[in-house]
Amino acid sequence: MLCVGLDPDPERYPAVIADAPDATERFCRAIVDATADIVCAFKPQIAYFASLGDEDALENICNYIRSAYPDVTLILDAKRGDIGSTATHYAREAFDRYGAHAVTVNPYMGTDSVEPYFDHPGDGGVIVLCRTSNPGGDDFQSLVADGTPIYTHVARKVADVWSQLGDCGLVVGATYPTELADVRSIVGDLPLLVPGVGAQGGDARTVMEHGSGPGGRGLIVNSSRAVLYAGDGEDFADATRAEALRTARDLSC
Repeated sequence: MLCVGLDPDPERYPAVIADAPDATERFCRAIVDATADIVCAFKPQIAYFASLGDEDALENICNYIRSAYPDVTLILDAKRGDIGSTATHYAREAFDRYGAHAVTVNPYMGTDSVEPYFDHPGDGGVIVLCRTSNPGGDDFQSLVADGTPIYTHVARKVADVWSQLGDCGLVVGATYPTELADVRSIVGDLPLLVPGVGAQGGDARTVMEHGSGPGGRGLIVNSSRAVLYAGDGEDFADATRAEALRTARDLSC
């Protein structure tokens, strides 16, 4: 159930590749090769590549994952949310340009802002922000409307309506285990993408206790920085693998 987030930060690249002109692609490819047999998914975060003007590296990495490891799910972490005509282009970006199996989306603008992802040719899915792992998520997600927090309204909309339009999942942070259990009780066996394990302080075993679906499954548990930057020497990929294995073992308990 482990997902490795690809958040490349040049300031943290190991010295052995830091000065290479294709350092971002080389770094990400090394991480992918070191962990592909351990994970269920990779989750490249588009902003890390775009801020470097390195979208070509993102394309190449996505193509590499799809071709070399076709059984691993590719989630584009873009958190898009806009009106239908613009969302149509975001869907093309995610599914055509980057070949993602699924893309993260913001539900704030409602059903017509996510319909283009379901209407896009192919079988791409959406993973909807519900209860995020950052402390500022409380500003709106925990506000009460009609007797329940906003995040529960999102969960019900996805479970009752959007899941009928196409493949859906929800993002719920590992740092909020009680809310994770709430969402699981609402959405049944829909998959939950759970960020926040590792550097943000979330605990893998707690996630399993509160978020597992029927049969102890239904989770995509993401760790990014703790895995990516587990080592900074020439053996950085080995250190990454060791940290990924440790987290995967926690998820199997």
